[in-house]
Amino acid sequence: MGDTTKTLASTRTRSIAQIALCIAIMAVCAWVTVPLGPVPFTLQTFAVAFAILALRPGEAVAATAGYLVLGVVGLPVFSGMRGGIGMLAGPTGGFLWGFLAGAVVAVGVLWALRGFSARGRREAAVASAVAALAFMVVTYAIGWAQLMAVSGMGPAEAFVTAVAPFVVVDVAKMALAVVVATAVRRALGK
Repeated sequence: MGDTTKTLASTRTRSIAQIALCIAIMAVCAWVTVPLGPVPFTLQTFAVAFAILALRPGEAVAATAGYLVLGVVGLPVFSGMRGGIGMLAGPTGGFLWGFLAGAVVAVGVLWALRGFSARGRREAAVASAVAALAFMVVTYAIGWAQLMAVSGMGPAEAFVTAVAPFVVVDVAKMALAVVVATAVRRALGK
């Protein structure tokens, strides 16, 4: 019984450490910011996609939610080293909400494709890519909707401002997240 307790404690400790590390990666990646109008270019989407693909499903959602909670309480973890509830309520806040909704959807996609991804490495990479793209689409949809609601932009203007300039780069970030997360999972024996 003692060995089981130690193993369980070790697993929980490892899980908490991995969640915390992914939250830190999200914060650092948010600080890499290139302003492009109301929606800046950051590496946040890469970091969240990496967490979704590298962690277990509950851990991925916990890391994303934990990241948002830290930002809401005012820690400077969002783009431009900013934080506070105002960030979630502002024009770009929908992208932050989209991270959490996108993580939930992506985890669901991975779960739905678990039989397919168990067939081999290629299939696992395809399942990861589909999940990453689902994450990206959900994040864009929520971010786009909130930008329209908060800024008063029409659908086309909001799309041209907040989605179109980022698609190619974000697809590349999703591909990179698949590669890096696969390497990390393999190194950790997952």
